[in-house]
Formats: sequence, C-alpha cells, structure tokens
Amino acid sequence: MAFSSLRSTSSSSVLNKLRLCQRSISAKASSSPKDKDRERLMFDLERETADLTSGISRPLSDILKELNKKVPDSLIKFRHEPNGFSIKYIPWHIVNRIMNLHSPEWSGEVRSITYSSDGKSVSVVFRVTIYGTDAEIYRESTGTASVDDPGYGDPVQKAEGMAFRRACARFGLGLHLYHEDMS
Repeated sequence: MAFSSLRSTSSSSVLNKLRLCQRSISAKASSSPKDKDRERLMFDLERETADLTSGISRPLSDILKELNKKVPDSLIKFRHEPNGFSIKYIPWHIVNRIMNLHSPEWSGEVRSITYSSDGKSVSVVFRVTIYGTDAEIYRESTGTASVDDPGYGDPVQKAEGMAFRRACARFGLGLHLYHEDMS
C-alpha cells in the first residue's frame, strides 16, 4: 500500500458528521417558529460540535508527549538480517494507527524516489507533517531498499515504509527502539 499523500481519515469523517449535524440542526432551527426551540437546537449543535471535535487537534507539545511514549512490546516485530542480527521495528500500519490516534490531523507524502546509478537499490524521502492547534511541524527521512530483496513487497514500497517509520521516529514515535541496546 502506498503512503503517498496520506491524511488521517478519522478526522475527515468526524468533520463530515459535524457538517451534517450542523445542516440538520440549522434546517430544524430555521423551520422552528419559536425562539426557545431555536435556542435549544443551537445549544444542542454546540454540544454535539464539542463532542465531535474534542481531541481532533491539540497543542503540538501534547501530541509530541504522546508520540514519545514507549510503544508496547506486543506491537514490536523482529526482522532477522542475513548477517545474523535481529532488528526490532514497528510495522508501518501500526505506526499509521498510532499517528491517527495521537495526531489525527497529520499528513504524509513521498518527496522523492531515486534509484541508485547501478540500479540495485532505491531510496525514498518521506515527509510527515503534524498539525497542532498552535503550529504545524514536519520531519523528513529516507529509506533505502535493495531491488534484489526477495521479501514481501516491491523495493519502492519497502523503502517508503522505512522512510515513513523513520520520519515518525523523528517525532519520537518508537525512538526508544534505537536506544535500548545502548543502556
């Protein structure tokens, strides 16, 4: 699955529900002859709007604090390299879900795809942007995959997944995996 121009779907579905709610209550309010009914409907709209939008956007410091928490061991996978080493990693789809949970207003995009001059590897630059209520920030990272790697997925897909995970790690997501062996 390509990550190109990923945008959290959970926030867009919430916003669509919000728009529908606003339209239906506005229609009810305009057809209601009594001012009390109109006030009650507008109050209901405000309450429903608050429920639908709570947690969509938060200050960046809150988002980053959540992303820097340790990822549960049950979500971490191991990959065994040909040289005998085992590497811990978080699969891209888990990283995607964590981003959706803690920062529903994030986006990601492939910035470039470059094949090596000998055609044996491909590198991808991926950018992740987090939108908070106070600012937005982005981080970019690279991922490289061998064209001859027999594992699952094509080399661009593998490099993209690696670059995506690394860009998220620059926000702190799963960063503890890089430092465990150093203690």
